[in-house]
Amino acid sequence: MRVFALLQSILFIVSSFSVTDSNFKMWVDRAAVDITSEKELKFNPVSASELIVSESEKQRCREWFEKNVLFTGGEGSPAYDFKIDGKSFKKNVSDWSFEKGEPERSKSGETTVITLTHKKSGLKVRVHGTIYENRATCEWTVYIENTAQSNSPVIKDFYAADCGVETGISNLYVSKGSDPAADDFQMKHTFVNFIPMRFTANGGRTESFLPYFNISGKTNGAVLALGWTGQWYASLAQRFGSVAIKAKQEEFNAYLLPGEEVRSTLVSLTFYDGDNPLKGFNTFRDWQKDITVIQGENTSLNGFVIANEFSTLTCDQMIEKVNSIDESVMNGIDYFWMDAGWYKYNEGWYDGVGNWIPDENRFPNTIKPLSDAMAAKGKKFLLWYEPERVRENTVLYNKGVENKGWTVQIDDNIMWNMANDGACDFLCEYILNSMKTNGVSMYRQDFNFTPLAYWEKSDKEYFGGRTGITENHYVTNLYRYLDFLLEGIDGLVIDNCASGGKRLDIEMMRRSVPLWRSDYNCGNEDGTIKDDVLEATQSMTYGLSFWIPYSGTNRYFHSEYASRSAILTHQSTYDPPAEEFTKYSKVSEYMTGRYFPLTDGGTDLSAFHAMQFDCGNASEGAAVIYKREKAEAGEYRLVLNGLDPEALYSVYSVDFPDNVTEIKGSRLMQNGITIPADKTPGAYIVFYAVK
Repeated sequence: MRVFALLQSILFIVSSFSVTDSNFKMWVDRAAVDITSEKELKFNPVSASELIVSESEKQRCREWFEKNVLFTGGEGSPAYDFKIDGKSFKKNVSDWSFEKGEPERSKSGETTVITLTHKKSGLKVRVHGTIYENRATCEWTVYIENTAQSNSPVIKDFYAADCGVETGISNLYVSKGSDPAADDFQMKHTFVNFIPMRFTANGGRTESFLPYFNISGKTNGAVLALGWTGQWYASLAQRFGSVAIKAKQEEFNAYLLPGEEVRSTLVSLTFYDGDNPLKGFNTFRDWQKDITVIQGENTSLNGFVIANEFSTLTCDQMIEKVNSIDESVMNGIDYFWMDAGWYKYNEGWYDGVGNWIPDENRFPNTIKPLSDAMAAKGKKFLLWYEPERVRENTVLYNKGVENKGWTVQIDDNIMWNMANDGACDFLCEYILNSMKTNGVSMYRQDFNFTPLAYWEKSDKEYFGGRTGITENHYVTNLYRYLDFLLEGIDGLVIDNCASGGKRLDIEMMRRSVPLWRSDYNCGNEDGTIKDDVLEATQSMTYGLSFWIPYSGTNRYFHSEYASRSAILTHQSTYDPPAEEFTKYSKVSEYMTGRYFPLTDGGTDLSAFHAMQFDCGNASEGAAVIYKREKAEAGEYRLVLNGLDPEALYSVYSVDFPDNVTEIKGSRLMQNGITIPADKTPGAYIVFYAVK
């Protein structure tokens, strides 16, 4: 094991010298984790009562939060650090004065602001700390502002997290990001190395790994998550009795202009007792639901794709299409989806980005007549935008040419520079006006390039060579932009798409839902669908569900196996049969509850693959079992998890609803029941409920 740990460390070192936007770096990062990873995921049983957040977990979270996040110079140690002119804050606490604000309660948490003032300069630091006691979770973000009339000293090594959690000798659970590949979001289980394990974004997006980490010790654990839609960095290292955590924007080395402010990544920690990581995963999922802006919406939504990026239908033709949909199908639809290409373009949809005005030949009266037709049927309208990418001779390009620093160009691709406040302000008003004009109630934001090289170029051209300053302002303004849209349209739902699921950090996830979580689900260049897309979809649901309770993809086929493979909280399809959306709606609702992985089939076509979701209190739920095309067994032994051991459950298959088995929860979690699996490939849904 020591040899593997050493090899892992060498690969992490190689990665640190690799180009930060490359397939090689992603390969090295993943290979480093693969060296020490378990080949198959297995989880021990956990009872429903053990999943309830305990008073000891709440207390441990509160004590850690007050000593580390709400640090005011006395007992404890600050959870963060930074250097001012080469001097570490942690090592020079006496250089700062502290002021603690009054706590402010919100619906889900309590926020306190700690203000630090540097005695020798005009730098002021604000630490915004929020505790969600019912979820044993806390989060914090650090802001640094220059209040002086001259440039500040140089700030570097700006760590949002530089702290430890007492979990003892620990295992680690971390997921792949989106490549895209069939194994996107695959969970990895390894141990925490004594030599720092380094995880980063790739090119400014979540490609190598997702920024979520379940640190599972022998007596307790913690889930670490980062909110930074850019080039985030995290390192974990085993210490005696604890795990050392560091997290930051990977590169930042800059002074601040008078009045200028920067911020850190957002960091969260979810504390849990015991050695079962499923407790941490499910507490974290519950917290994610609490803070996601779609909480007021239906937790499961179904979409009908009325026009993709190659569509040439006119507004009248689409209205006719909407009106011709059978009522039995319409009842299961929540929104209609129009993807790219609704604006003027030349050779393809991609060369018209920046023209967020409907093509007048197809939409002479904007898209509003179409969205009105949908609204008349009580349906939402989703429209695709890619506002951060601009092509030449478009509206945004011409506006950018007039204003220095509003765009950054590399080759023929142009980035709308959100780091520039003027550019961000203009985009806020421009896109909101476009959405209101066209009757948009669901906003799809795509992002089809890696931004890091553009940020680095902007640092040199527009920000005096200050490393990382563009990225910091860009990411901060990106959140401001999304919040502006959410405030501007009541009930707006944002779809987070970045070449699929390449922006899945917690800052984005609290504002949006990934309706299209991986571009692996896109068709091939010849228009055909990948042979293993259904198994890939199953595997992605398995991996992503550890962290995120909401996600979606498209249903391409209408077979039973295909339909059951694509059951998600947010689904979309072309021309569905009447029962397509409503047949499995109960399973979709359960998917926002607790999650229990049952069998790790990955993408192996010879294996069974199974997952369980429940309503959140073990009173009812469902298991979905997939028998892949090369699996030979004619039955599957279903062993459930997260139940009340003393309760009597009624269990039945959706295919045989009259064949009900009554069985105690303890037996279901220990011995299980046998499920016939005669179809190959086949998908089986089993419901259970307390009798």
